[in-house]
Amino acid sequence: MTRVLTLSGSTRRDSINRKLQVHMGERLRDAGLEVTEISLADYPMALFDQDLEPDSVPEAAARLAELFRSHDGIFIATPEYNGGLPPLTVNTIAWLSRQKPSPFRHAIFGIGGVSTGKYGAIWALSHLRDSLSKLGAVVSPMLLGIGPASEAFAQDGGFTETSVNTKIDQMIRDFTELSRRPL
Repeated sequence: MTRVLTLSGSTRRDSINRKLQVHMGERLRDAGLEVTEISLADYPMALFDQDLEPDSVPEAAARLAELFRSHDGIFIATPEYNGGLPPLTVNTIAWLSRQKPSPFRHAIFGIGGVSTGKYGAIWALSHLRDSLSKLGAVVSPMLLGIGPASEAFAQDGGFTETSVNTKIDQMIRDFTELSRRPL
């Protein structure tokens, strides 16, 4: 069975990106995939600083890297801050990029984000796709940008626009149909 790890680049209470993470987890389960939902609040890591290596690498980085390696797919819901990635997402990727073997070379990555703006976190998602690709990750071509947040969610927790559901369906197909061959 395909195993997918989901996480959000926001630990804020009532985060709209955590809401996207939960919704994506439900949709993945409905498609018959095994889902592990985590919060980055459970993986505290100091601000990345190469001077901390090798003696003070956060233990949470090693645990999170192992989770990445043990899943076939990884879905990251990230906020957009000032047209870019939030510090939590950047810091997480920076620490994970230092783990060996690479936690980015096994899974298929799906990325999405909800923002208050009409472009739906698309700039942050473009940055995230570039960063992940440079680390050797295979990223689903479907960028799940959703916005504005105030109009995005229906009362049942789903989405008001059918195009969002179509994009989620495509991303789920990518998780089940794309595969990584061992290098």
